Amino acid sequence: MKKKFGFLMAASMLLLAACGGGDSAGSAGSGNAAGKDDKEIKIGVNLELSGAVSAYGIQEKEGIELAVKKINDDGGILGKPIKLVVKDNKSETGEAVSVAASLTNDGVVAIIGPATSGATKATIPNLTKAQVPAITPSGTDDAITVANETVQEFIFRTCYQDSFQGSILAKYASDNLGGKKAVIIGDNSSDYGKGLTKAFKDTFTGEVVANENFVEKDKDFKATLTKIKDKDFDFIYIPGYYTEAGLIIKQAREMGITQPILGADGFSDPKLVEIAGAENVNEVYYTSHFSENAPATDKVADFVKDFKAEYKDKTPSSFNALAYDSVYMLKDAIEAAGEADSVKIKDELAKLKDFVGVTGKMSIDKDHNPEKAAVVIGLTEGKETSSDIVEP
Repeated sequence: MKKKFGFLMAASMLLLAACGGGDSAGSAGSGNAAGKDDKEIKIGVNLELSGAVSAYGIQEKEGIELAVKKINDDGGILGKPIKLVVKDNKSETGEAVSVAASLTNDGVVAIIGPATSGATKATIPNLTKAQVPAITPSGTDDAITVANETVQEFIFRTCYQDSFQGSILAKYASDNLGGKKAVIIGDNSSDYGKGLTKAFKDTFTGEVVANENFVEKDKDFKATLTKIKDKDFDFIYIPGYYTEAGLIIKQAREMGITQPILGADGFSDPKLVEIAGAENVNEVYYTSHFSENAPATDKVADFVKDFKAEYKDKTPSSFNALAYDSVYMLKDAIEAAGEADSVKIKDELAKLKDFVGVTGKMSIDKDHNPEKAAVVIGLTEGKETSSDIVEP
């Protein structure tokens, strides 16, 4: 899978050791840069490769590595190959901070990751101090790029934000499913879940007949489902990750609750169906950033073909696709800057316009968020049976 030619992914790249402290390489405010005599461009990867949400990080690593392989096989960026420096943040916020500091000390000119919102937000002080830009492929919390009405100068994302997802799902429930009465069962332990809940409530014009909460690692939802089972409602909205959502879907269907179930991109993992059981995953809808069954471009077709060739016919996920696009966003920024200088890369990312990726055409707005369409995927018997493009 990892060819030596042009890829430069030595065993040292895969060190997943805990990262040391100390001041970051950019502490003097100069950022990091690949010098004229440097033979490669170092890009850091800060992902959840083990722990609670490792499925996201592992998928994103696959997308990153495929993009780097293709770029390096085509001659690299400005004639130099990319060298990845990959480190595991173990799905822990504190570890993500340590990894960010370590990567900037390693001299990377940009970082891809983390995958999750909380971990991404925690890395911002180190990255800002070091003046090294980061792109989160899938961190959707609005506060990642804008905090206290201030744009985070060195932080960007490939995905759309929670306020957009929550709004899209509220409209989809009303317009496409005819839903007027909602039950919300939300993750109250994560910024992700709370942000999605707020965005949905702010947009939904119907009635929320029940608003229940859970926290990460909860397993038994029967008491909550018993409370809502006999209420008059049209659908259930679950703002949370696949780990708990899969169990809620399974237990709801086993209790005879048949109404549609909606969620955001936290559903976008094959493990959702594994946990819930394919026979229970009917009338389940979720926002996604990518579907090979949505109206496709040549770029999407080539990506799907290359991905399946590289990963033994595995179907690419939205996390694979978002991470793949993140690498090409950096490529465009470095080429526009004319050199691999972290501050100049940041400046060019902020100006990115009409970038055509496998997750769609996008431009970065003034808040460092992509302006792009969403996909709402429908599942029947655990398989994708619909994919609707929803424009912003």
